[in-house]
This record gives sequence, structure tokens and C-alpha cells, in this order.
Amino acid sequence: MLPVNFAFSPCPNDTFAFHAIVHGLVPGIRVTPHLDDIEALNIRAAGPEAEVTKVSINAYGHGLRDRYILLRSGGAAGFGVGPIIVASSKRDVGGRIAIPGERTTAALLLRQLGRFETAVMRFDQIEDAVLRGDADCGVLIHEGRFTYQAKGLTLLTDLGEVWEQRMHSPLPLAAIAIRRDLAPTLAPAIDRALRASVEYAFAHPEASRQYVAAHAQEMDPSVTERHIRLYVNDYTVALDETAVMKMLEWGEQEGVFPPADKSLPIFV
Repeated sequence: MLPVNFAFSPCPNDTFAFHAIVHGLVPGIRVTPHLDDIEALNIRAAGPEAEVTKVSINAYGHGLRDRYILLRSGGAAGFGVGPIIVASSKRDVGGRIAIPGERTTAALLLRQLGRFETAVMRFDQIEDAVLRGDADCGVLIHEGRFTYQAKGLTLLTDLGEVWEQRMHSPLPLAAIAIRRDLAPTLAPAIDRALRASVEYAFAHPEASRQYVAAHAQEMDPSVTERHIRLYVNDYTVALDETAVMKMLEWGEQEGVFPPADKSLPIFV
């Protein structure tokens, strides 16, 4: 079987979880990895290159639902994992808000608080943009949850907590999607291999250390460890389907997502 093109982010949770499948340490599937920022992956998924790719739940609802079906393993969800809004000092959420991409789940969750002027930039540029005054507030994802205080920023709101209180549900951030035309032959094997990769990571946490460090934005090992502990969890083994459906339904109700073809299954 030819290698499958598998796209995911260079963030520690993904490189930790997928180290084993990338390096042939689990049976069943060979992959050719493609690593990029989650918003870049969201955009790439609309083109012809992507076969199996990590996507934000927001991106999936926006325009990928007809083309892709979701796998149960390899996603990102949980409690206490949500994006946060920060500023240089205590203030109301508002003004010009930096977001890590229009298709990110972070951008969708901001709608829980209202409609704002937003500025799109890479996730790793947002802290500095707020500190410089280029943005009044910033929505942080990934390592930003662990570094904002040391950089002198102030927490205004945890968007994940808002979701959890409102929906009584874990927050679904992203999932692994496979093209619907490939799913009948490839999806079961890929899902098993992804699950095995995550389980291998739990069983051999030191095996991926060099791979994780080579791709991490934040060089502090303690930040990397906290990042992995938070974002790689039971939902990475098996995504909460009900939580994903809640987000897709809420996005439709908000008028963010186009009406979906309800005859198409969401999960394999």
C-alpha cells in the first residue's frame, strides 16, 4: 500500500501523539507526514493535496463537511483546554482582537461573547502583537495558555469555560478527517493506527522527546510537558462525538455554518 498523506500540526500534542505512526512503530498504515499551523491545515484541506488531515471543528463545519468524514482517534478535546483571551492589562473584551485564523475553533468560540473587530495572525505572533499594542486583546491557543503570564499579559476570559458552562460538554477543538472517497477502504485501518500511535505515546512517553522538541515553538521543556499532559487525553484516543455534534449544530444556529446535508454521516 502506498503511504497516506497525513497532515497535522507541529505542536507538542500532535508530535507526541503521532510520533509512532510517522516512524512506523505501529502496524497497518504508512504515512507521509505534512506539518503546518492548524489554520494552514484548515485552508489546505479545501484543496486537492490533503487525504488525511487534522482540521478545526470550525473549519469542518464551514465547508469541509461534504468532502470529509471524521475519524474517532487523534482529535483534540477536553475540559480546560479552551482558547483564552488576554490583554496587556485588565479590561473588557473588545477593541481589535487578534485571532489565530478565521477557520479555527478559537474564532468560532469568540462568538459566544459577541461580534468584534478581529485581526488574523499566526497563533505564535499574537502575544507579541498584544504587547506591542497592535491588538487590544488576543485569543491564544496551544502554548499560549502556559506562557502569557510570564510575558506580562492578563487573562480576561477562558472561552473553553464559557463553552463548558453553556453546553455542559467537553470542548471539541479539532479532529482527524479523511476524504470521503478514501474512507471506505482506508478509514478503519487509519483509525486503528492512530489509536495505536496515541496508546504507544502513553506507554512510551520518552520515545518522542526529540521529535517533539524539534518542532516545538516554545523551547521550555516544562511548557512542552504541560502542553502534552493537557491536550493528549482520553479524547485523543476516542473523540466525544456528541460534543462535536453540539458544536456543528450551534454553528448552524449561529448562521456561521451552511446548512448541512443530514444524510452524510459525520463519523466513520
